[in-house]
Amino acid sequence: MKEKVAVQQSFGKNKAGYITSATHAQGEDLNIMIDWLQPSTQMRALDIATGGGHVAKRLAPYVEHVFATDLTKPMLEETADFLQAEKNIDYIIADAEQLPFLDHRFDLVTCRVAAHHFPHPAHFISEVERVLKPGGKFLLIDNVAPEVNDADIFINHLEKTRDFSHGREYKVSEWKEMFAATKLQFIQEQLWKKRLPFDDWVDRTIDDSKTRNDIEQILLQADESLRHYFDIQIKDDHVSSFTIDTWNVLYEK
Repeated sequence: MKEKVAVQQSFGKNKAGYITSATHAQGEDLNIMIDWLQPSTQMRALDIATGGGHVAKRLAPYVEHVFATDLTKPMLEETADFLQAEKNIDYIIADAEQLPFLDHRFDLVTCRVAAHHFPHPAHFISEVERVLKPGGKFLLIDNVAPEVNDADIFINHLEKTRDFSHGREYKVSEWKEMFAATKLQFIQEQLWKKRLPFDDWVDRTIDDSKTRNDIEQILLQADESLRHYFDIQIKDDHVSSFTIDTWNVLYEK
């Protein structure tokens, strides 16, 4: 599937950037994860689309074993080297929409800031439901689109221009429709604003000045309502940062 090839190409090319990215390596959502999941050393955890492995690293001291999966082999190899001190993590090349695990295998499943790359997110949720044990918990953390259509179109256009492997940031209402088709039970949620430093964000995927300028112009030329919604900060005629909506949600099987 061409969308998944695009993901492999993008993350393979930029593998080191996702490990060192402050946006991915840090964040209050990593602390919330432990509070919400309540992991224990008898549990087996699955981290889907692990990227730089930041969730797997955070979970490893609390659980018996972590299985960190990713579609992109070079990304996973880079992450395995980065986390070589963690002895209870296995690294598996896997498609989030077709997981290579038997039913009812995991106490915990996580997926952080990755699902907007999945072409069929409903398939992904169905797979999560399948591999979770009864009583198991699933924590999804992802960037989401605003419920207002103009802002939805704007942020998805911006993200697609910056990263050709971007699929779609879904609205929370759209995610909840997908969850409603499963037997997973809603536990809690949090919708919050994540601030992105422009230079770090754009340089992680773009290495030519023309495309970089095109992306900045999208933000600079945004109308007043969009500037306000995404809190676009401008300094010396250049974008310094902006915010996006991020959703943490916990479900239980």
